[in-house]
Amino acid sequence: MTTSMSAQIATAATSATGRKDRNDRKVVKPTPAELMEDTGTGLDYGTRPDRMPGYLTPTDRFYIRSHAPTPHVDAATWTLHVEGQGVHKPIAYTYDELWKRFPLVSVVRTIECAGNRRVLFGEEIGRTFDGTQWGRGAIGTAEWTGVRLRDLLGPAGITSGACEVMPEGLDEIRARLPVPLAKACADDTLVALAMNGEVLPADHGFPARLVVSGWLGAASIKWLGRIEVSEEHLYVPWNTVDYVLIGPNFPAHKPARGPAITALTVTSMVELPWPAKLLPEPQMIRGRAFAGENRIATVRYRIDDGPWQDALITSPVAPGVWVRWQFSWNPVPGEHTLRVRATDDQGNTQPDVSPWNELGYLHQSVLAHPVRVESRARHGR
Repeated sequence: MTTSMSAQIATAATSATGRKDRNDRKVVKPTPAELMEDTGTGLDYGTRPDRMPGYLTPTDRFYIRSHAPTPHVDAATWTLHVEGQGVHKPIAYTYDELWKRFPLVSVVRTIECAGNRRVLFGEEIGRTFDGTQWGRGAIGTAEWTGVRLRDLLGPAGITSGACEVMPEGLDEIRARLPVPLAKACADDTLVALAMNGEVLPADHGFPARLVVSGWLGAASIKWLGRIEVSEEHLYVPWNTVDYVLIGPNFPAHKPARGPAITALTVTSMVELPWPAKLLPEPQMIRGRAFAGENRIATVRYRIDDGPWQDALITSPVAPGVWVRWQFSWNPVPGEHTLRVRATDDQGNTQPDVSPWNELGYLHQSVLAHPVRVESRARHGR
C-alpha cells in the first residue's frame, strides 16, 4: 500500500464523503460534456468512447450508473454485515478491519451495464426502449483493490446448504442482486476498497463495493452494507422484473418474468465519435472488445462493402476484461461505414441483429459506425 493511499484511508475513516454539491446534484464528481455523456436522468453518465485514453478508464471519466443519488456514508461508523441462514454466525467488519485484517489483492476488470447501447438497439429495430438511454459509454475498466469476498465469508462459517450470496447497498433503494455461491467465492470476486490506486470514490461505491467479474454491472453492488448468505434461492426486483430478459424467446419462470441476466455477451466499439469526421490521410483506428467471463479471440473489421480483415489486438487477453485493438486506414473523401465484429474463445461471435427483449438489454450487434471523410479543401474553409 502506498503512502498516498494510506493517507487517503486515514482521511476517509474520519470523514464522510458523498455529499451533494451546492446545486443538489445526485452525483458527486464533475461530469463535463467533453468527457461524459449525460443520459438525462441526473444519475447516469456514460464515458465518451473518443475520450478513453490508454487501457484503463481514468476514474474521472468512468461511467456512473446509479438507481438513487450517491449516498452520504461515513467510514468511521460504517460496518459491513455478513449474515443469513447460510452462515453459522453473523459477523460485522469495520472499514479499518477490511484494510488491515485481510490480504489485499488487485485485479483489472471491466464493468458494463446490461443496458449499454440501448439507444442503438432501439434504432436497430425502430422503437424506443424504456430505461436509461445509453449510447456506447456504459462500460469501463479499472484496477480494483480490495479483499476477496470469500475471505470475508469464511469467518462467518458457510453452511453446507448455502447456495446464494446477496450483497445489498446503502443507497435509497437498497440495491441488491444474488449471485451463486461459487461465483461469490471466485478468485476475482472482490469487495473493492480502491479504484485505480486511490480510495474508492463516492460515486463508485465508497466505502466498499462488489466487483463481480464478467457479469452485468448491476451485480457489482456499490455502497455495500450487508451480505446475505442463503440456503434458498433469493428473489428480488433485480432478478425478477428488472435485469431479466423478457420476450417470446425467453421463457418466464415465476416469480421472474424471464431469465436473469448474468454473464455478458461479446461486444465491440470504435473509439470515435458517432458519427465521426476524419481527414483524408492515414489513420490508426482503435477500439475495444469485451466478452464477459470469456476471452476475446479475434477482432475483424470491414470498411464499407470491402472484405472482413483482422484487426491487431494490442493489449493482454484475459477473461473479464476488455482488449484494445487497432487497424490502419487511409480513407478517401466521402461517406463511409466501419463495422467491427469480435469473437470470443468459446466461438461466440457478434450477430448482425440482437435478440429482441422488452427492456432493451444485451445489445451485441455489429455496429455500422458512420464516418464522413472531408476533403482537405473543405476542411480548411
